[in-house]
Amino acid sequence: MYLPHRTWPELAERVDEESLAVVPLGSTEQHGPHLPEGTDYLIAEALAREAVDRTGFLCTPPLPIGVSSHHRQFHGTMWVEPPVFRDFVESFSRNLTYHGIDRIVYVNAHGGNVSHLREVGRRLHEDGTAYAIEWMWDESIPDLIEEVFETPGPHGGPKETAMIMHIAEELVRKDRLEDARDGGATFDYDAERVHGATTFYDAVENSPNGVFGDQTDATPEVGAELFEAATDQLVALLEWLDERPLEGLLPDSHVEPRPRDGS
Repeated sequence: MYLPHRTWPELAERVDEESLAVVPLGSTEQHGPHLPEGTDYLIAEALAREAVDRTGFLCTPPLPIGVSSHHRQFHGTMWVEPPVFRDFVESFSRNLTYHGIDRIVYVNAHGGNVSHLREVGRRLHEDGTAYAIEWMWDESIPDLIEEVFETPGPHGGPKETAMIMHIAEELVRKDRLEDARDGGATFDYDAERVHGATTFYDAVENSPNGVFGDQTDATPEVGAELFEAATDQLVALLEWLDERPLEGLLPDSHVEPRPRDGS
């Protein structure tokens, strides 16, 4: 059930039935010469809406701006500072709890959001407001990604390219796939560390055009396979979460002996 397309009386009919909401999040940032700046939130929204179509849970509008200042040197990248992002997502989440939601899955497609979404979830968990967790689509199907791509690349690579080919093929500049590959970089996880220290902050320091991997490996067919596999994982997560008693999701009591409350 996609919230923006429903009336308030229609939503009111579901208040007693549903307590779980899905929140798609991503970013609006450079994804090389071949992919649109909305790549991340487009993927997140498509996965979220497909999953709720299958399960009947609530899906909110996407939150399209994330923590992306590490892409700021490239035209069009938009971002908010991390504290602003955390506070906004927390406020947005508490808004959902006002309407009876007590379980939230952040369907995330941008790596820069991960730690901040975990922090928001921790805040909501600590005060017993709701149980909120972050889910990243590519981390749900790592073996499949490894199987279908020789050089996946962590950003703007073939996995995101294939997903957009499946979701919105008209937005992919197919004539720029070789430019993306040849003007970018093959990401080496060891290269980011020198004597145990991570030495870079911005994407442009590692890739001249901001992307990594071999984008020419992407096809709509592979994108459909990734989309289906990730959706299956998300549906399974939602169903698992819906079945858990709320008291088992919220914080445990202090171990015995309990400290005095100071009164």
